[in-house]
Amino acid sequence: MTLRRLLTSSALMSVMGATLLAGAAMAQTVQDGSGGPDKVSVTIYNQNIALVEDTRALNVPAGRSRHEFPGVSASIRPETVGLSGRGLSVVEQNFDYDLLTPDKLMQSAVGDEIGIVRTNPGSGAQETQRARVLAANQGVVLAVDGHVEVLRDDGVPTRVIFDEVPTNLRPRPTLSVTLDAEGAGRRDVSLSYLTTGLQWKADYVARYDEKAGKLDLTGWITLTNQSGVTFTNADTRVVAGDVALINADPYNRGYQPPPRVPTRGNGTEAGGAQGLADVYIYPLPEPVTVANNQTKQVGLLAATGVPASKRYLYQAQSFDSAEEPAAASVAVIFSNSAASGVGTQLPAGVARVYVNDASGEPRFIGEDQVPHTPTGSDIVVTTGQAFDVTVQPRVVATRSAPKASYYRWRTEFQMEYTVRNARPEPVVVEVRQRGLGRRTELSAQSIEGELKDAQTIVWRVPVPANGETKLTATVTTGG
Repeated sequence: MTLRRLLTSSALMSVMGATLLAGAAMAQTVQDGSGGPDKVSVTIYNQNIALVEDTRALNVPAGRSRHEFPGVSASIRPETVGLSGRGLSVVEQNFDYDLLTPDKLMQSAVGDEIGIVRTNPGSGAQETQRARVLAANQGVVLAVDGHVEVLRDDGVPTRVIFDEVPTNLRPRPTLSVTLDAEGAGRRDVSLSYLTTGLQWKADYVARYDEKAGKLDLTGWITLTNQSGVTFTNADTRVVAGDVALINADPYNRGYQPPPRVPTRGNGTEAGGAQGLADVYIYPLPEPVTVANNQTKQVGLLAATGVPASKRYLYQAQSFDSAEEPAAASVAVIFSNSAASGVGTQLPAGVARVYVNDASGEPRFIGEDQVPHTPTGSDIVVTTGQAFDVTVQPRVVATRSAPKASYYRWRTEFQMEYTVRNARPEPVVVEVRQRGLGRRTELSAQSIEGELKDAQTIVWRVPVPANGETKLTATVTTGG
């Protein structure tokens, strides 16, 4: 019989009684309140780390006394604990995280006696025997009435009674602190600590109306709690941006920190989030309860009628001819500026785009990763490939161009890009040519292009419905 099945409700009641007796015997321990914080706030960072701050009202005698703080995270970093209160100083603190379980109870009883209660299936009569626990590894080995037997699942109802609860086992993670108080009385105590096991991420839903050139944007914060404790009615904030951590996993619990999320955008506006030391803090609109091993979603933002447009993009990494045309990528572009109606920084997350079909039902068309984005930035959400909008580059001719002594090479490329559109409406395709060297020059262009940066030329090519446009240009570049 498994250990979990051995402990019936009667045995657990015995355990609870032993716990209360043990607590009463600790003269210096002061039990206060319901066993949890009166008020709690949680600040969750991107790197599997969170700051927990809770307030508790304690009855404190004068001098030294030991107080237990149940309800703290099982993944607490004990070295980060801070405690403050009027007229109090901390003498010592301990974190007990060896939790009370049937297996732990049996393992702690090795060498001691326990009660074995067996019930006769036919008559219902119960027989109680005293047994000494010899081992509790892959099974339980007992010494009973001068012989050795293995406690096993043989179909006979059996339960185990323990005389007491070991002092090292706790029903939940508990922080105990020895305080030195200047005087007796009831006072509020503030407890703060860092913990792992709390994470958050942002998700966005965009409902795009191409004809109207607008979208509705909804943002969600997803909270995941694997800290080992429930946070009830917690004032919750999430932090976008990375903070420096010497070791994100000091207890080597197998956690691998996520890769750093880059920040992008051309924003120049202050947004709605609270700035603090170059990170942004997003307070959730109301207190939330996040149970242990629970994932919860709460609203971050909601904006309607945000101006948006669709972009077709083809990007060539080098000067080459393609045997087959390549599909252009499709993206929805909007701004998170105040004028657009968004007006806030966007923490990194996944944006999912929906459009309405002919019947007015929303259909998912793709998703993309949005990096940390300051307010006033252009946000590009790439949703997929347009198989009916294609680009086929061709190198018409190349030749070595005259170069100054500081060039290793200088080449003139005569390029032709055939841009085709099989859609029933005209489109504009952004053709980007990369692979440039120093001091690039453009000539003989059928459509005026621009140097986006030192590595990229951009042409915006209009293509009629069910038609094609040939873009030609001569690019002279060197290195």
